Amino acid sequence: MMDRGLQRLLQLASPSLPVGAFAYSEGLEAAVATSTVTDAETLSDWLSAAFEHCVVPLDLAVALRLHEKWQSHDLDGVCRWSRFVLASRETAERRAQERHLGHALASLLDGMSLPEAAPWRLGGGHAADVSFPALWMLAAVRWNVPAAPAVEAMAWAWLENQVLAAVKLIPLGQTAGQRLLFELAGDVPAGAARAAELTDDALGGSLPGVTMACCDHEILYSRLYRS
Repeated sequence: MMDRGLQRLLQLASPSLPVGAFAYSEGLEAAVATSTVTDAETLSDWLSAAFEHCVVPLDLAVALRLHEKWQSHDLDGVCRWSRFVLASRETAERRAQERHLGHALASLLDGMSLPEAAPWRLGGGHAADVSFPALWMLAAVRWNVPAAPAVEAMAWAWLENQVLAAVKLIPLGQTAGQRLLFELAGDVPAGAARAAELTDDALGGSLPGVTMACCDHEILYSRLYRS
């Protein structure tokens, strides 16, 4: 990969990317509140299952298709797969999260001279179809980042955000959090490779426990996170 592409990839994956991902725990806050997740071991089990059964067969697999559609300038295909992501979010908070992050990334990219992102901003022509992977892959394609590292970086960003949330919620020490992040990141390349092998009719993923945690979060008495 070209040096320029690597720089852009690191910029996309940086936790300083101003899209507000730090505000979402994706049910993890409720799982901690009910003592389902209590320490590094239970957190590892939670994140490993979510990655294997939800992130890989849904987020990463669809992101690969979005990369292809942006490359071929197939806007109808982009919209179709972006709606697929939205339809796969099982709770109101998760759908709101998807739209918020997508709109935020669209605004950021529009401000960084990617005019194709403008219609995906809040109020734009494609705002109703927006998803975070759709705008992530727009940036990857226009910045000449290949599909494989682009999806691995997206997986890394998800994992890092989850571990950072757990550090605050459990609470988990910074060293324990970094150690867990180091260990779980080792699964990312294989997960991305598996996502690339999935056919269209194999896409989608769900874990009832995670979904119930996301539902429980909507009525949690006190919350730090928006999901």
